[in-house]
Amino acid sequence: MEFGLFYELIALRPHDDAAVQRAYAEALEQIQFAEEMGFGYVWETEHHFTEKFSYSSAPELFLTAAAQRTSKIRLGHGVVLLTMNHPVRAAERAAVLDILSNGRLEFGTGRGTSEAELGGFDIDPEISRDMWDEAVRMIPKMWTQDSFEHNGRFWQIPPRNVIPKPVQKPHPPMWVSGVSPHTFELAAQMGLGVLSFSLSAPGQSEKAVAAYKDQVQRAEPVGEFVNNKVAAFTVTLCLEDNEEAKEVGGFSAAAYSAGAASLYGKWEKDEGAWRAWYGREYFVEQEAEPGEVDKLVDQAVVCIGDPEACIRVIKHWEEVGVDQIMCLMQGGRIPHDKVMESIRLFGEHVIPYFNKRAGKETVAAT
Repeated sequence: MEFGLFYELIALRPHDDAAVQRAYAEALEQIQFAEEMGFGYVWETEHHFTEKFSYSSAPELFLTAAAQRTSKIRLGHGVVLLTMNHPVRAAERAAVLDILSNGRLEFGTGRGTSEAELGGFDIDPEISRDMWDEAVRMIPKMWTQDSFEHNGRFWQIPPRNVIPKPVQKPHPPMWVSGVSPHTFELAAQMGLGVLSFSLSAPGQSEKAVAAYKDQVQRAEPVGEFVNNKVAAFTVTLCLEDNEEAKEVGGFSAAAYSAGAASLYGKWEKDEGAWRAWYGREYFVEQEAEPGEVDKLVDQAVVCIGDPEACIRVIKHWEEVGVDQIMCLMQGGRIPHDKVMESIRLFGEHVIPYFNKRAGKETVAAT
């Protein structure tokens, strides 16, 4: 089991300029500390127009800043929205980030699903998957060919050498954001790793992970190799006191799980049912009802509690076949000092537990 931090750069209320600046500065401090405590990855998403939620519109810039403060942690671009970024520019910026980080880039891709984002760029949601599919097949060729040209449905590119090339050869690992069960199937067929955002929906991920692990064995990769990995997102907070963790992290847990359970429950029955979700907010102001967080922890939907509770949750996903847990700690109303404590306890207790099981050396600072 590998461990990463996941960031949406959520600013605590009041949602003013000072809060946004603090979110950026605190996240960079958290990432630097996370590397010291043994985390192997940091992921940052891309969002646009998501007012009072995610202020992460230029993740490649933020990850470059993180690269300059770290030396080992893998930098996950999770994800580049290939509907809103020209494929050539996405390939160029990713290569530069790989150079500046000395070969630490993980290249995640996605298309966007909300009206706020796709509509803001005047993109028809009905063609967004086709746009992503065309772009994700182009980018590894740009990284590996000295002359690239393309004449497709959405983009026409005359013969050009797209430079610079990434440090990692043949190219950085490639991923796709997996939300619906169908996306897991596509990822397996195309040899892409899955960034799963469906742990928040009880019972949805187990079947999707199993199907992915089976089908990826027969992949026809869009890149030069198969990235056979599933990284799963979950709201996370690890504190010494189990009850305090549930109290502090409860709002974040409720806000994510309520929307996700509704969305993924529909998706399981109908691949096109995402349209019922289209236009809703990503992150809702929702309080956790008494006992709700306990239920979410018991279902392994969120990873909140003391170190022992967090280990139990992660063991479930290890058994399912998840390769990495992406921990969203900077979220909701969770203050910076509690995030730092959570990172420390993961480094002192949780990560060493799984490293020992895997026969790996613990690298956290003491």
